[in-house]
Amino acid sequence: MRGRMSARDWDPLLEAGDGEDPGPGEIFEQQESGTSAVQGNDHVALTFDEALKETGFGMFHMLLLIVCGWANASDAIEILCVSFLLPTAQCDLHLGTADMGWLTASIFLGMMIGGYVWGALADLKGRQRILVLSLSVNGVCGAASSLAPNYWTFLMLRFFSGVGVGGSLPVIFSYFSEFQPQHRRGCMVSALATFWMAGNILAAGFAWLVIPSTSLSFQLGSLHFRTWRIFVVLCSLPSLTSALVYAVWMPESPKYLMETRQEGEALRVFQWMFWWNHRRTARSFSVHRLLIPAVRKSSTKFYSSRAGWLTHQILKGMDPLHKLFSHTLRSTSTVLAVIFFSISFGFYGLWMWFPELLKRIEVSGGSACSSNWSSPSSKGVENVTCYPVRTAVYMEGFILAAANLPGNIFSILMMDLLGGKLLLCASLFLSGLSVFFIWEVKTKSQSLIMSCLFSAISVIAWNSLDVIGLELYPTHLRSSALGVFTGTSRIASILGNVAFGQLVDVNCTVPILLVAIMFFIGSVAGLKLPNIKNKELS
Repeated sequence: MRGRMSARDWDPLLEAGDGEDPGPGEIFEQQESGTSAVQGNDHVALTFDEALKETGFGMFHMLLLIVCGWANASDAIEILCVSFLLPTAQCDLHLGTADMGWLTASIFLGMMIGGYVWGALADLKGRQRILVLSLSVNGVCGAASSLAPNYWTFLMLRFFSGVGVGGSLPVIFSYFSEFQPQHRRGCMVSALATFWMAGNILAAGFAWLVIPSTSLSFQLGSLHFRTWRIFVVLCSLPSLTSALVYAVWMPESPKYLMETRQEGEALRVFQWMFWWNHRRTARSFSVHRLLIPAVRKSSTKFYSSRAGWLTHQILKGMDPLHKLFSHTLRSTSTVLAVIFFSISFGFYGLWMWFPELLKRIEVSGGSACSSNWSSPSSKGVENVTCYPVRTAVYMEGFILAAANLPGNIFSILMMDLLGGKLLLCASLFLSGLSVFFIWEVKTKSQSLIMSCLFSAISVIAWNSLDVIGLELYPTHLRSSALGVFTGTSRIASILGNVAFGQLVDVNCTVPILLVAIMFFIGSVAGLKLPNIKNKELS
């Protein structure tokens, strides 16, 4: 039962155990009997950072990294799985190039809506419960899309899956950062971001192993359940398992609990963290009181009609947006919006199309923009052959995903030393340079090398942006801010994918150069950001 215990389920004054390793109840019995490792603090109220420092750093944070990392990886899998199934699903769903552009854009449209709605709810209702709900929506709709008989049904279900992803992505990082001590936050958030790479590799690995294995196909009623549908089901499992873990085991953020004046619950979470970090020692937790922030002014209003109530709710929902662009935060929020737009248009506009570009390279024997490629019309797929499946496309997709590893390692080692601003600007500029040369190379191996270089460099910008976005905003706006900027990035992702779908058959040099320009714009905008290396969370 100990493995399933959550911070919400146990009391720090439980009776002693039966001789096993000391549990949380046994530790706090020692504290009550006067054997506390730190004496004289019984009536001293500690701030959030002081209480967090007292819990230490150890096993709890490693377990938290795994749980939040798995959730982050599940979002990556759900987003990227569409790009891996396109080379074969386009025949079964009768997709033209423009259709593929709208399909990859649909999940980002859902993420745009979900990012703002779930982010605002996380600041109002708590991080943990919103993570459970959003991950569940993601997994259920993702799995259901495997049964879609046609393009429009598949498009709709991928959209709702995106709504779930849009909620979990920003909230995961807010939730995770609010457990981290100040001096380790940059490193740990960078480590969390590396799980996106893990999800990318896992999605590519699933695609490589499952989709070419056409012998796994079977008939399900009138639906021919091909291997790309099996792949879609597998990609939904990480989200569902992650939702289960959050529902059963994970506590609410102590920072959120203190902001909402739930001192007792916040203390229980700190006690639980302390127990995990010091479970092999004789130390006991010394914090009994927390310094709770003052209550923000609020007023109770009564409405004579549903229309009045609805208007109030809409205005209330827009309140985080107003605060983000208030006088004190307007400049920072505007710059971040530009950067999020630039990097998302560039990265997702190119990354979601890599499998298709690699397929074209393999077929034409030259570059992705080779004139030897005979493209299908936007209204049909008569000229496309999906079977037998081209295994090389998925192998190369796996290599591209693995190319993120050097950039992630570099981020973890250098984030706290150099700071997010420097890494962000340098990475965006170098990403633009690498993209600029992708269209110029003439051979398949050269295209793959340049694409891997882009993968390794661009991930540093994403990791830096994750750290910067967390440290610039206070707790009561943090999830809302990430939700708003995630929504901004989704608009850019939609435009990037639609632009690629419309232009890649006309002249694929144009969208590739457009991606490079967007990265350069983001790099210049990053110079306007404040330097917030190792800033204390407000």
